Amino acid sequence: MKIRDARETDLPVIVEIYNQSIPSRMATGDITPITVESRLNWYREHSATSRPIWVVESEPNIISGWLSFQDFYYRRAAYQNTAELSIYIQPEYHHKGVGKKLLETAIIRSPELKIKTLLGFIFAHNYPSLGLFEKFGFSRWGYLPQIADLDGIERDLVIVGLRINPIKA
Repeated sequence: MKIRDARETDLPVIVEIYNQSIPSRMATGDITPITVESRLNWYREHSATSRPIWVVESEPNIISGWLSFQDFYYRRAAYQNTAELSIYIQPEYHHKGVGKKLLETAIIRSPELKIKTLLGFIFAHNYPSLGLFEKFGFSRWGYLPQIADLDGIERDLVIVGLRINPIKA
């Protein structure tokens, strides 16, 4: 597995992987597919040195998943050292260590990105994602009951967090 910075040419695959997650109603509040065009600005707002988007190549030139760091409380300076993580994996690569590798790398590399706090916003019924984050030391920091309406079913959102301990030389 190779993790690398996403390139703009990866955006069609990133969007495809994201759109594959929509029908399950487990990982996103979007209920209809998004387009590459709608994600261009999102992609361009990221920076490899502070808020990267990474892709995983599990096989040469085959992207099996991606992770993005997002600003928490968009562009408010007091929160500059906090980032929200999003992880999406191709269905055929679920349970093959792709998400684990991405999350582990995000934690390890957070100090170089000047990130002190990582957050995840996860639906309460998304047990696999909650379990993954818990394995890496994230704990529940918030619970928003019945905040999302997915096909007439009100869903809860769990906020998980992890403080990053910088490695001392």
